[in-house]
Amino acid sequence: MLRLETVNTELGEYLRARRDLISPAQAGLPEDEPRRVAGLRREEVALLAGVSADYYTRLEQGRERHPSEQVLDAIARALQLDEHAATHLFRLAQPAPSAQARVASASVRPELRTLLDHVVAGPACVLGPALDVLAANALAIALYAGFARLDNIVRMVFLDPAAREFYADWDQAARGAVSNLRAAATPFPDDPRVTAVVGELTVRSPAFGDLWARHEVRPRTGETKHLRHPRVGDLHLHYQGFAVSAAPGQHLYVYSADPGSPSAAALSLLEGSL
Repeated sequence: MLRLETVNTELGEYLRARRDLISPAQAGLPEDEPRRVAGLRREEVALLAGVSADYYTRLEQGRERHPSEQVLDAIARALQLDEHAATHLFRLAQPAPSAQARVASASVRPELRTLLDHVVAGPACVLGPALDVLAANALAIALYAGFARLDNIVRMVFLDPAAREFYADWDQAARGAVSNLRAAATPFPDDPRVTAVVGELTVRSPAFGDLWARHEVRPRTGETKHLRHPRVGDLHLHYQGFAVSAAPGQHLYVYSADPGSPSAAALSLLEGSL
């Protein structure tokens, strides 16, 4: 898939991908015959959701345009979607009014740049919906110094060889980057940067293509990462993501280390080298 497609097509792809991930056993259904599908059949999802098989088929095919909240809730339960995945389902099925901005701003407000450079103590950067790095403070630039460019997080993870060494658990980092990209990009289906990034990575990285096809969605709001920096060694850093209310589509990410920890000492060493 080379771009984020129209809402109904994307909704159908999402439903098909998610039911492929649920086995009959996980859904509490008998598995007593050979199956030709990876996960649940359409009829089984319809049964679990309490809707007709014909209605669910129309929904997957994009021919049912106005599912109710009750139906969407039932389908989310049938597909065992977590909070983020269910929110994504509702966003696809009930898109925002067309008056909403469809292309995110790539310009970072001066006040936010001041916050990055003079207020935030740890590495920090601002990302757009395609996970482009729109701004970064000096410590963030030093943190990612092993990469050829600090330009787009997903491109860096999948296309820069440095990523395999930098991320102690590359598989987790890759899966998280893709699920975060889908979460960040969905409100901006017409953004040319989203189209360009998804298209390039689909062509150049089979690993990205496989993960993108799973339609997993999870915004990265916070977790702990194990990183291996080429100069200061292992880092165990916490990060938090914050939506920039003044610029829809932009998110501020801030890294920190436990006070007094070896990682805090390593960050201080990195900062002292600037």
